[in-house]
Amino acid sequence: MKKKYVLVGPGGRAEFFYGAMVRDFQETCELTAFCDVNQTRMDYANKLLKDKYGTNPVNTYKAEEFEQMIETEKPDIVIVTSVDRTHHRYIIRAMELGCDVITEKPMTVDAEKTQQIIDAVERTGREVRVTFNYRYAPHNTKIRELIRDGVIGQVNSVHFEWALDTQHGADYFRRWHRDKRNSGGLLVHKSTHHFDLVNFWLDTEPEKVYAIGGLRYYGRENAEERGVTQFYSRAHGSEIAKDDPFAIDLESNEHLKNMYLDAEKEDGYHRDQSVFGDGINIEDTLGVAVTYKNKAILTYSLNAYLPWEGFHVVFNGTKGRIEAEVREQSYINSGGDKEDEGKLHSKVLRVLPMFGEPYEVEVEEKEGGHGGGDPVLLNDLFGVPEEDEFNRAASHVDGAISILTGIAGNVSLNTGQAVYIKDLVDLKRK
Repeated sequence: MKKKYVLVGPGGRAEFFYGAMVRDFQETCELTAFCDVNQTRMDYANKLLKDKYGTNPVNTYKAEEFEQMIETEKPDIVIVTSVDRTHHRYIIRAMELGCDVITEKPMTVDAEKTQQIIDAVERTGREVRVTFNYRYAPHNTKIRELIRDGVIGQVNSVHFEWALDTQHGADYFRRWHRDKRNSGGLLVHKSTHHFDLVNFWLDTEPEKVYAIGGLRYYGRENAEERGVTQFYSRAHGSEIAKDDPFAIDLESNEHLKNMYLDAEKEDGYHRDQSVFGDGINIEDTLGVAVTYKNKAILTYSLNAYLPWEGFHVVFNGTKGRIEAEVREQSYINSGGDKEDEGKLHSKVLRVLPMFGEPYEVEVEEKEGGHGGGDPVLLNDLFGVPEEDEFNRAASHVDGAISILTGIAGNVSLNTGQAVYIKDLVDLKRK
């Protein structure tokens, strides 16, 4: 029997979900409506449904008509891909109106909203799924398998470095993410993926968090050091922007033009703001130390202005060490080629036994983004899920403990003190 879906927030990431539903899961899914603050953006999503996927347009509802949409469409599941700070509003109201929820990460942006979602799950008995596609990438699943099987014994420490290049990394400083109220900053919006991976790899939860960092590259305060002497607020229509390697031209990219430039007349949102402009209050250089319930420790760094994209992670155990390095393609929202999104340029996974010869572990990749992980996630969400020995499907609790590392990090940045996760929320474990 088909399940009915509606989607809130058909912006840059939403097509990952609704495109898959109408292309690959017509036997199990029926998409019936979009909901958004911007009618132009919904109309463009409907145009993609018709022209790209060959399906009929769906009904559209403005944000203030959300409850009317639920009453009219009677969906089984609401997909939430709106601006991060609004996730909790739609997640909670959807559950109160009798729907389950699939939400893009991060589930929300601060401790108060996290608690509200947890309380709503407890109150309504509905289900919230958080879409962590990195769990499904074959190399990440293989790391989980190696650790689970005791290949390097008990893992005592992890060092995890994530690099965002100057295409992808800069993009967070052009758009709504640059305001921490919208996104929780990179420790929440981006690092939630990474903190979830550590929870997943080690099969444990964070206990205490300490963070340092700041805005060291982007922003008006760093412009002079970067050699920037002329300023603009947004790239479109600016002569100065034509000489800025960090500027994006919305008009030259048909997708970005339709999605953002043509939609400005409704909400005034500028997708192409200067990365050296005013109003940026998120960090681009971050370091975090975390202790876990199983006594493991993590040292983590994130930098958003590097010459390559990907991550390097090492696990130090009582029987040896695992080293992994993955280089990736930049994300489409910065104007890249959509067909290359999540493409792995190179990867190395190596085991160094305590008293043996190091060896590399082969990882089989399949078709699709993130080494073939994305199709598995999408099938988990919209198809007939296969039995999964790694339990990669993420609940609201998984979503909470991933963002709480970043939320605790934000508190630590403000106070200069280590923060205990238990002091932030009550997860209401039974």
